[in-house]
Amino acid sequence: MNEIVVAGLLGGIGGLVRGLVGIFKAMKQKEQLNAKYYLLTVIIAIIIGAFTGVVVSKDYRVNLLAGYAGIDILEGLYKGFKR
Repeated sequence: MNEIVVAGLLGGIGGLVRGLVGIFKAMKQKEQLNAKYYLLTVIIAIIIGAFTGVVVSKDYRVNLLAGYAGIDILEGLYKGFKR
């Protein structure tokens, strides 16, 4: 399988895990789930994972972490600029 595809899939898995954490957090606080936002973050995680896999490392753990943490970083930047 193409390395970029594998890196993207692993980044997506990292994003899915992050999304599941967010879903459980929203359920605990009885907030409504925004499915479009969740899907967007997973798609971005795939892109981040693919980019990281090609540029930074060929290690699968880095791709998983990039998908998970990359979205947190981008979301933090967005919220900072939104203020």
